[in-house]
Amino acid sequence: MTSLHTTPVRRRRLGVAAAAAGLFATLLMAGPAAATPDPGDAPASRTDVSASQEAEATAAIRSGEIPGVDEIVHSSNISHLANVPKDALQGLNTDLAFQGKYAFAGNYDGFRIFDISNPKVPRTVAQVLCPGSQNDISVSGNLLFLSTDSSRSDNSCTSTTQPATEKSSWEGMKVFDISDKRNPKYVAAVETACGSHTHTLVPERKNVYVYVSSYSPNETFPDCQPPHDGISVIKVPRKSPEDARIVNFPVLFPDGGNPGGPANPGVSKTTGCHDITVLPSKDLAAGACMGDGLLFSIKDPENPKIIDRVQDNVNFAFWHSATFNQRADKVVFTDELGGGGAATCNEEIGPKRGADGIYDIVGKGDHRKLVFRSYFKIDRPQADTEVCVAHNGSIIPVKGRDLMVQAWYQGGVSVWDFTDSSHPKEIGFFERGPVSTDEVTTAGPWSAYYYNGYIYSNDIAKGFDVLKIDDRRTDPAKRVRTDELNVQTQPDYFDR
Repeated sequence: MTSLHTTPVRRRRLGVAAAAAGLFATLLMAGPAAATPDPGDAPASRTDVSASQEAEATAAIRSGEIPGVDEIVHSSNISHLANVPKDALQGLNTDLAFQGKYAFAGNYDGFRIFDISNPKVPRTVAQVLCPGSQNDISVSGNLLFLSTDSSRSDNSCTSTTQPATEKSSWEGMKVFDISDKRNPKYVAAVETACGSHTHTLVPERKNVYVYVSSYSPNETFPDCQPPHDGISVIKVPRKSPEDARIVNFPVLFPDGGNPGGPANPGVSKTTGCHDITVLPSKDLAAGACMGDGLLFSIKDPENPKIIDRVQDNVNFAFWHSATFNQRADKVVFTDELGGGGAATCNEEIGPKRGADGIYDIVGKGDHRKLVFRSYFKIDRPQADTEVCVAHNGSIIPVKGRDLMVQAWYQGGVSVWDFTDSSHPKEIGFFERGPVSTDEVTTAGPWSAYYYNGYIYSNDIAKGFDVLKIDDRRTDPAKRVRTDELNVQTQPDYFDR
């Protein structure tokens, strides 16, 4: 194994935590007939490695440089309170959303609802089988939103995979009524061009606007034709979600966006956006759009307006997600080098690729600019069999500091400080050892978010984790409460 540094391991060795006992899982069918998870929805997750790489991983475990297979380790300021393994839904775990005492966890096969009133003992409230990757999830009031970005035979929860070359195939947004958390009801579906890889809510009193991010058009796909240079905007009336409809498709890249290779080798061509984060209190949004990073105004949510656009054709391969700091004078963009399927936290890749890019927002109004300051990447050693790359995270609400918790797949969960934009630093971590020493396996935290005093992580393979950080730098956040959290719809924690 090669690593970013060879300093002694900064870990306290712990045994693997036992699953919370006494859970009773109820599998809810959201359609009239039985459905089974469809293997066609999940990406290939295992790749053989060379004999030398396998030997290096094994040697690194023996030496203590990295933790053992599935071994849990963490910094002294983080406690592992609970793990709830997968149950009825065996697909890849994905994103998280929160409301009151509930956590909502996406999965390639549907979604799961947890009661987290006691974070040490999360209880399963419902599991809904509704296959259709990647089931990106969010909630607002009595509505739950679910993204489908795999070509399906229809919009039901009993659909099967079907080629995107067939006109009858369906991809897009699904809407559920969650007024009864134990019995969610599927109430609406909206087909969108190229499906819905992720989505972002812009909530209002009477309506919820949904920004749908999707990409990779193809001339052979009837419902996903190039150029695909914008996002779908859906308007969902709260009182009649069945009337949800597309109200706009704003063009974000009138010039076509980043051309990618060969002009910019190793950079993704921009054919849409991967993810958008909005800060409604400031009428701002940040878009991570394959080969481009965007800052735009959402004063008129149906008609977002671009303020600034940046590229990094040296170190960023795929602009994946974005996070504002609370004062809205910084944005953290992530680079998903390798598409979430490669080992990139090693010496060969280095500290600037597959990392976070920290940008200051300078200027005022429509003249604001994104100015690059630095990169941040975990420097804890990872095996060449561990998929590791910057992924989904959220700010930790502390006045006067810019703190973030973030998922790094098999790099685990990182808590880091970017108050000084030019000198970010990790202040805490949690991770498991490699799933395997002979295969590159997709696993580890997909998302890691701070919600009402705790860190919640949805591990792709191992299930739902609850962590707690006790640190003088993060402790003030324990007094900050919010009734609802969709991380891509950032709240104003201090103007409440």
